[in-house]
Amino acid sequence: MKIKSKGFKSLMSILVLLGICMSAVGQSKDFESELKKITDKYEAVGLAIVVVKKGKPIYEKAFGYKDLNSKEPLTTNDLFRIASISKSFSSTAIMQLVEQGKVSLDDDISELVGFKVRNPKYPDTKITLEMMLSHRSSINDSNGYFTFDVLDTTKNKDWEKSYNNYEPGTDYEYCNLNFNMIGAVLERLTHVRFDNYIKQQILNPLKLDAGYCVDSLDQKRFAKLYEREGNSYTEQPAAYNPRSEEIKNYTMGVSTPVFSPTGGMKISAHDLAKYMLMHMNYGKSGKVKILDPLSSKKMQHGLSPKENYGLALLENNRLIEGEHMVGHTGSAYGLYSNMFFEPDKKFGFIVITNGCIPTLDRNEDIQMSKEVINLLYKDFISKK
Repeated sequence: MKIKSKGFKSLMSILVLLGICMSAVGQSKDFESELKKITDKYEAVGLAIVVVKKGKPIYEKAFGYKDLNSKEPLTTNDLFRIASISKSFSSTAIMQLVEQGKVSLDDDISELVGFKVRNPKYPDTKITLEMMLSHRSSINDSNGYFTFDVLDTTKNKDWEKSYNNYEPGTDYEYCNLNFNMIGAVLERLTHVRFDNYIKQQILNPLKLDAGYCVDSLDQKRFAKLYEREGNSYTEQPAAYNPRSEEIKNYTMGVSTPVFSPTGGMKISAHDLAKYMLMHMNYGKSGKVKILDPLSSKKMQHGLSPKENYGLALLENNRLIEGEHMVGHTGSAYGLYSNMFFEPDKKFGFIVITNGCIPTLDRNEDIQMSKEVINLLYKDFISKK
């Protein structure tokens, strides 16, 4: 269903402020006025925000709508399919296994996934687990990433197109197929279905009401996602397609893309902030330990000078001038998600919209997200 965007200024001028305001800091009319200017300019459908300072949440609010038809207001407890921020959950689970000695970052991905994975231009160079986690595998998404058959020499005559011209480990290209394969590796190593394993090892210990399996979540909490098409928005229900039929015939280590380890996590802004705090604190949340500090720091350290991408977390020095941020973005079905934090200074931001005008800046970052984050930084972090 297409929904015209005419009148969005009045929509956002309502500024439905649900969720919890956890601090009076930044609650000035000037802040709300500046935020409204940004959401009006990019005709945002809804916006969920959490600000963390000194290692704890200080501000949490939602603006706009969860559903454009019913005009149901958005809250910070509504679930979003957060897209590529999802990759960090898979990487976190892998690093737990590395700590347990069940796998090494230097292991050959061919041995881990159970079929040969070799760049035909460099057949003697093994593609390691670390290369997959850091997008330095030389694998690309040109043949798609929802099935591993794209790499199968017997099933795909164009399988060579899935590999770039450079030697594995020497260059960077962002690749979703890498992380759907990582999900399969987790299943083969643990003998637990991917979505259940993430829930057992990360979500449950952190008390996060989230998951990769649509059918296991309260669908009334899903924030509808809207793709911008011309001057209107079109709802994208495919973001939350049920998976019950695919699960009936599920094969471990093969069917894993059903859950989209590369982008299928469904989580609220509120709970994503709790997850971010764990990474900000180098693997710990209160008394709960998810990772050793060395593993957490390894994830946050960029391995490619080209993109400063670590193990599903990246270093970003351009988001906020003068600040070294760590985190990830996501974009799919009209959603744009952001999770960025400064691990030493202990501040961070969750910013998620379920639809906006997707204007890019010169670095190809979503402009609205960047402007909102910089406004939050100015009003909540940099002010004395």
